[in-house]
Amino acid sequence: MPETNSILVVEDDVAMASGIRDVLELAGYNLRVAHNGREALIAIGEKQPDVIVSDIMMPEMNGYELFQEVRANPDWLSIPFIFLTAKGQKADIRLGKTMGAEDYLVKPFDWEDLLVAVRSRLSRAQSLKQVSQVELNALKNRILNTLSHEFRTPLTYITGYTDLLQEGDLTPDQLQQFLKRLQSGSSRLSRLVEDFLFLVSLEAGEAQTSFTLQRDRFSDWAGLVDQVLLKQSDKAAARHVTLSKSIGPDIPPIVLHTGFIHDALLRLVDNGVKFTLNGPGEVRVSVSQKDGGVQVQVTDHGIGIAETHLPKMFQSFQQIDRDTYEQQGSGVGLAIVKGIVDLHGGTVAVNSTVGQGSIFSLWLPPGQG
Repeated sequence: MPETNSILVVEDDVAMASGIRDVLELAGYNLRVAHNGREALIAIGEKQPDVIVSDIMMPEMNGYELFQEVRANPDWLSIPFIFLTAKGQKADIRLGKTMGAEDYLVKPFDWEDLLVAVRSRLSRAQSLKQVSQVELNALKNRILNTLSHEFRTPLTYITGYTDLLQEGDLTPDQLQQFLKRLQSGSSRLSRLVEDFLFLVSLEAGEAQTSFTLQRDRFSDWAGLVDQVLLKQSDKAAARHVTLSKSIGPDIPPIVLHTGFIHDALLRLVDNGVKFTLNGPGEVRVSVSQKDGGVQVQVTDHGIGIAETHLPKMFQSFQQIDRDTYEQQGSGVGLAIVKGIVDLHGGTVAVNSTVGQGSIFSLWLPPGQG
């Protein structure tokens, strides 16, 4: 194991750097030495080390400055950083640890202490890497499963009914039925593509431009909620779900992107209707003043969400009991809602009880724009 690990030592004292090299190379590590922070940054750019051991008091760029540069680069965030210095004052040690360095050794030190620090940081980094890989693989599997299911279903509609149309000999009623099925499949496919593209634009920061250009002062909450409920009325009626609204008094005008907020509310109401499995039920949109801003709550009487699932509800591709609740969709809707609220500088939360329903709360702050 040790021979595969690369360590970058940043030390301006030639004798000290030589001693550290001898000890760590004898332990089987690959060593590179830089004599100040600027040399270290060049070395890291050429080949990322597994651990950085750095002095603090150095010419041109000191250890604190080097640490800040390393942590400012997203590609280097996971590199363990050990401060090795003659600065033994408690304030200096606290500063190094407050900045986020993984360890802090004070000269003069025992060589074994250095080896222990390096080994422990390498072991910790490897454990975190394994956990991250497991989480990444799980995310990949969720994405693949989502894409496989969500795209295959509408594509099956389109290809299946296209084949039937090509066979001919259809009555006018059959033709109309098949065309409706084709339209349904193509619309669902289009929505999926739009959702994924919108999610990417939110996570990549591209939606910020649209938000900045199109936000405006807004106060017509009754009109906005009515539009959302109207779009969900047919689906709600089919599931025996009553849609209602409550608009409180003295709601202050705020600046927002009306289209984005309409999209977020539509997704929450749609979820409320969709997860009311055994109607009759109700989905209610309430708007009120809170802390100088506006709070919007969407309350449903659906299946509810277990407490263990709540912390991850607004992450991308999160789905609950996919095999049981096939109608839940692609798992990006709540991530999009959070992205929209984040653009507005607001907060989003959920309270839920299994078997009783959920309350999704959006808070939009005052003073936007």
